[in-house]
Amino acid sequence: MMNFLAINILNSGVQLSMVCAAIGLAFAFFLIAAVTRAPSGNERMREISAAVQEGAKAYLNRQVKTISVIAVVIFILLFVFKDHPTAIGFVVGAFCSLAAGFIGMRVAVLANVRTAQAASVARLNALRMAFNGGSVTGLLVVGLALLSVSIFYTIAANLIGSDAAIRSLVGLALGGSLISVFARLGGGIYTKAADVGADLVGKIEKGLEEDDPRNPAVIADNVGDNVGDCAGMAADVFETYAVSLVGAILAGLLTIGGNPATIVYPFLLGGISVVGAILGILFVNVARGKPTAVLMGAVMTNALVSAVLFWPVTRNLFPGGVSIDGILRSPAELYFASLVGLIMTPVIVALTNYYTSSHFRPVQKIVHASETGHATNIIAGLAAGEHATALPVLFIGAAILITYHFAGLYGIAIAVMSMLSMAGVIISLDSFGPITDNAGGVAVMANLPKEVRVVTDELDAVGNTMKAVTKGYAIASAGLAALVLFGSYVEELRGHITGRGEVFSFQFSLSDPKVIIGLFIGGLLPFTFTAFSMDAVGKAAGAVVREVRRQLQVKPGILTGQDRPEYGTCVDIVTKAALREMIVPALLPLVAVIVVASIPSLGAVVLGGLLVGTIVTGLFIAIAMTSGGAAWDNAKKFIEEGNLGGKGSFAHAAAVTGDTVGDPYKDTAGPAINPMIKVVNILAILIIPIFF
Repeated sequence: MMNFLAINILNSGVQLSMVCAAIGLAFAFFLIAAVTRAPSGNERMREISAAVQEGAKAYLNRQVKTISVIAVVIFILLFVFKDHPTAIGFVVGAFCSLAAGFIGMRVAVLANVRTAQAASVARLNALRMAFNGGSVTGLLVVGLALLSVSIFYTIAANLIGSDAAIRSLVGLALGGSLISVFARLGGGIYTKAADVGADLVGKIEKGLEEDDPRNPAVIADNVGDNVGDCAGMAADVFETYAVSLVGAILAGLLTIGGNPATIVYPFLLGGISVVGAILGILFVNVARGKPTAVLMGAVMTNALVSAVLFWPVTRNLFPGGVSIDGILRSPAELYFASLVGLIMTPVIVALTNYYTSSHFRPVQKIVHASETGHATNIIAGLAAGEHATALPVLFIGAAILITYHFAGLYGIAIAVMSMLSMAGVIISLDSFGPITDNAGGVAVMANLPKEVRVVTDELDAVGNTMKAVTKGYAIASAGLAALVLFGSYVEELRGHITGRGEVFSFQFSLSDPKVIIGLFIGGLLPFTFTAFSMDAVGKAAGAVVREVRRQLQVKPGILTGQDRPEYGTCVDIVTKAALREMIVPALLPLVAVIVVASIPSLGAVVLGGLLVGTIVTGLFIAIAMTSGGAAWDNAKKFIEEGNLGGKGSFAHAAAVTGDTVGDPYKDTAGPAINPMIKVVNILAILIIPIFF
C-alpha cells in the first residue's frame, strides 16, 4: 500500500499541486464576490473610493507600459543569446507577477470603502471585511505562482525534457523578480512621495488631520497605499514564492539529480499549504477576540495544517529515503527540514511584532525619545531598526545550520519552500494594512462619525504592524532563498565547466582576493540601490510639497472648505515621478552582474563573491529599514491615541518627523531590496553559458 501511494504521488504530484492552486484561485474569486456584495456606504464614500480606484488604475496602466518596453528588450536578449523556453518563461513570470498585483489592488480598493461601512456597524465586521479583501491578494499570489510554475514545467518537460525544463524555469523566476523590483520601487516611490508631501504641509505646516479632504495630496496618498502596499507587495511575494519553488527544484536537480521525487516534493509542499491558507482565512471569519490574536490565529492554523499533512506526503514520496552528498537521508530528516521552514514563519512574525508593535519596549523608547525633540526621535528610530536585525539574523543562521545538517543544500531549499508556502495567509495580513488605512481615509473624507475613525485607527495600527511583519517574513525568506540560489550558481557553474571537458578549478575561498573584491562590490549594491530609492522619494515628495503649498496659497478657500483642491495635479506629479525615478535603481543590479561577468579579469569568482556580498548586506539593510520605519510609524500612532499630550503636542510633532523619515525606509527602499537580491542571483545563473 505504501509503495502504491508513493508511486501515485510521484506520478501525479505536480498535477495535484495544480489542483490545489486552482482551488486557491477559485476561493479567491469567491471572496471577490463576497466583498463586492457587501454594502459600500453612502454616495460620498463611493465617490472617494472611485477617485482612489481611478488614480491607482491610471498609475498601474502607465507602469505596465513603461515596464513592457524594458521587458521586451530582455525577452529578445534571452531569445537570442539564451534559449527560447527561458525567454518564454520570462514572459510568463512577468505577466503573472503583474496580474497578481493588479487584481489584488483592484479588490483592495473595493474593500476599503466596504471596511469603512462595516466599521460603522462593529469592529469585528470591519476586521473580517479588510482581511477577506486582503486574502484575495494572498490567494492570487500563491495560486498564480504555483499554477504558472507547475504548468510551465509540465509543458516544457514534455517538449524538451525534465532537466532542460527545470533550467528554463530560471527565466520565469527572472521575469517575476524583475517585475517585482519595478513594482516595489515604482509603487514605493509613489506612495511615500505622496505620503511625505501630504504630511509635511498638511500635518506639520497647517495642522490638518490625517486624510483631511482639504489636503490636495490626500487622494494621491490613498492611491499610493494601494499601488505600493497592495500591488507592489503582491508582485514582491509572487516572485519570492516562484523563485523559492524554482530554487528548490533546481537544487534537487543539481545536488541530487536523477531522483524525480526531489522535483515533485516542493510542488506538493506548496499545494498543501494552499489548503492550510484557506482554512486560516476561514478561521478569521469565525473567530472572535482582539484583532492581533485573531490574525495570528490564522497563521497558526495554516502552520498546523501544513505540519500535519507534510509528514504523510514526505514519508510516501521518499519511502526509502534519498542519498544527498553521499549520505542516505531518511524521510524524517526531510520532514524536519520542512518543519524548520514552518517554524521560522511564526518566529519571524513574533520577532518583527516585538520590534514594531507599540506594546513593546523598542517602540516605547521612540515614543519617550519624542518628548525631548525631533533629533532624539530620529536617533531612537535608527537604533531600533539596527537592533531589529539581531534576533532575525541569528534565527536565520540557526535555520541554515539545522536544515543543512538534515539534508544539505536541498534541506535549506525545502525549508525556504515550506516557509514561503504560507504566503497565502501572510500576504492576506499585509494587504489588510492598506485596506484599513484607506478605510480610515474614507471615514474622514466622508465625514463619518468619530466612532468609525476610532475603529479604523485601531485596525490601522494593527495593520501597520502586520505590514512590517510580512516585510520581515519576505526579507528573511529572501535571504534563505538567495543562499539556495548561490549554491545553485556554484553547482550550475561546475556542471557547465565539466560538461565541456574541463576541470572545475574555481575556489570561492576568502584567501582569494577576487572573492573579497566580489564581496565588496556585492555589499555595495544594496547601499547604492537604497540611496537611489531614497533620493527618488525625496525629489518626488519635494515636488508634492511645492504643489500643495501653491494650491493653498492660490486658493486660500481650500482650508475653509469654500474651494475644492486639485487632487489630480498631485496624482499626476507622483505618477510621473515614480515611473521616471524607478528606472535607474531597478536596472542597477542587472548592469552590475553583466559588467562583472563580462570583464575577463573578474569573471565567475568575483561574481560569486558579489552574490554573497549582496545577500549579507542586503539582508541587514532591509530588516533595519522596514522594522525601523514601522517602529517610527507606530510610535506616532501611539502618541496620536492621546498619550504624551496627543495630537498637536511637542512629542507628536517630533513623532511625525520620525514617521516621515521612516516612510521611504519601510515602504520603498527596504522592501525593494528583497527582489533586488533575487534578480542578482537569478541573472548570475542565467548568464553562465553566455559568459563562462
